[in-house]
Amino acid sequence: MMLYPEIPIPPRSEHLWRYTPWKRIHPTNVAEMPQSDAIKMALGTDSEMEGSNEIGRSFIHSISNICKEIILTDESKELDLRCSGHICSGELKIKSSGNSSLIIRISGDSGWTGIRVLGDVSGQLSVALINDLSADCHLLRCEDWIVNRDSSLELSTLSTGGFLVKSDIRIKLDQNGAEVKGGIASNGHGSRHDDHHVEIDHKVGHTQSSLVMHAACNDSSHSVGTGLLSIRDGADKSNAGQVFRNLLLSEKARAEAIPELEVLADDVKAAHGAASAPIDSNQLHYLQSRGLSGDEASSLIVEGFLMDAFRDIKNQDVIASLRTRLLVHLECLING
Repeated sequence: MMLYPEIPIPPRSEHLWRYTPWKRIHPTNVAEMPQSDAIKMALGTDSEMEGSNEIGRSFIHSISNICKEIILTDESKELDLRCSGHICSGELKIKSSGNSSLIIRISGDSGWTGIRVLGDVSGQLSVALINDLSADCHLLRCEDWIVNRDSSLELSTLSTGGFLVKSDIRIKLDQNGAEVKGGIASNGHGSRHDDHHVEIDHKVGHTQSSLVMHAACNDSSHSVGTGLLSIRDGADKSNAGQVFRNLLLSEKARAEAIPELEVLADDVKAAHGAASAPIDSNQLHYLQSRGLSGDEASSLIVEGFLMDAFRDIKNQDVIASLRTRLLVHLECLING
């Protein structure tokens, strides 16, 4: 296993680092491994995680001095990750069986936060990660999930906090009957930069995946959504799809949506799509004619658009938490 200083800096020609290069997301100079405060985690037992040859994961592993493990068995839990200090980091292992759910909320005022997650799913697991960091924080998030035989993972992300956010999420459908349903909702405001990269690997046949990402971009914010959907040779009867949609709320807002397919099997269903559009003036007019202000009408449309990213998520406790946090966030934007 290579250590962080031995790993070459990835070029911007790589799909993963095209819009948020490593030099930009690193908290200091790319050759340095700075001191880091530990993310405060209220749940979990002390554990250890192996290193990685991927630069983001290796960096977080190298500077982190905390790793917690959460084991879920037919239960629902909430986990608060509190981030403070100039640089803050930590690692989290999740092992689930039965029918379980986990709501993770990242908050705090750290200058830079790095979080690495390693998940193993047997049975059914619904996870929501809510990024509620302060407005000037930088966040690097790296996740790896394995979904086992006849198991299902619902993976939801609500990203509203932080100034510069880079998420690298990788999911392996390892055995027959494995399924993942992903939903990502990102709200851009000010000059916020939010970059999500998702890779879903159908290693065997009779596996299913769906990914929906909705980004609402206001002011001069920038949203990036890239996805790599791989169906390996021999993974017949797989069913996969991903959709990226962007709602542009100002002339200066930008959004990139780049889904990719790599299909090496013949007997499969695979689809992808991407679209960007401004807010519908007719919808705004209708809501304002019912007494809402322009900001209130726009906020209501954004709420509906972002919550639609979770259309495939069935766990109602997770949906309720996501909606509550989104409403609080949108209300804070209106009231300044």
